[in-house]
Amino acid sequence: MGVETAGPVVLVGAGNMGGAMLAGWLKSGVPGATVLVIDPGPSPAMQKLIADNGVRHETAAPAGVAAGVLFVAVKPQVMDIVLPPLKGLVGPETVVVSVAAGKTLGNLEAHLGQAAMVRAMPNTPAMIGRGVTGAFANGRVSADQREQVHALLKVSGPVEWVESEADIDAVTALSGSGPAYVFYLVECMAEAGRKAGLQADLAMRLARETVSGAGELLHQSPDDASKLRQNVTSPGGTTAAALAVLMDKDGMQPLFDRAIAAARKRAEELAG
Repeated sequence: MGVETAGPVVLVGAGNMGGAMLAGWLKSGVPGATVLVIDPGPSPAMQKLIADNGVRHETAAPAGVAAGVLFVAVKPQVMDIVLPPLKGLVGPETVVVSVAAGKTLGNLEAHLGQAAMVRAMPNTPAMIGRGVTGAFANGRVSADQREQVHALLKVSGPVEWVESEADIDAVTALSGSGPAYVFYLVECMAEAGRKAGLQADLAMRLARETVSGAGELLHQSPDDASKLRQNVTSPGGTTAAALAVLMDKDGMQPLFDRAIAAARKRAEELAG
């Protein structure tokens, strides 16, 4: 992947998400020598990945380096501690990308000054290259910088750009938190199967494989979700009987409406 940037791609935080992005960049062809990782204590596996690919590693922000793209991939609760020492890395051509949930671009600017900035919200399937990322760019981000950021984010899956930063809270509620909803769906299906008479471990295996298989079918099929649902549903059959419950006026849709609204409200609260 040819990503031309004004300086090195600097990754602050090589934990689960940051490490997944780094692995994706290297796999897609970003030269290790063009990447700088700043992390006080990367895992042994991450240390090996860094060493094997000639990636520069520092435990703190070095002097005299202006990042081309500065990725901040640390937990939101430590952002206020991590950000101030990074200000020296932000040059006139740097674009800053935050993947920390709940931290606004205003929060970043308070520590790093005014700069081209992108707020991105990936989700955990990014760790296997099957995530989806919502992203918002402020008015200082040039077309070239947006293209650079898009190329670096898309190694983890599709990237969807939104028109306002407030939309990131809805992205967080839908896709950022969404994998947990799917995992809980598996738990609920398995428990219902147990109550229907199946052994608990069998019910869990069936639920797990059903959801992961349906997800893969949705991924590969050109049809939308409603069409795939209809394909499974014979009139008057077993699926139709179940869907009559799930699609009732007090079924899944109003439940998800409330769940997404609650998650978005919490995202707004965390963002201040």
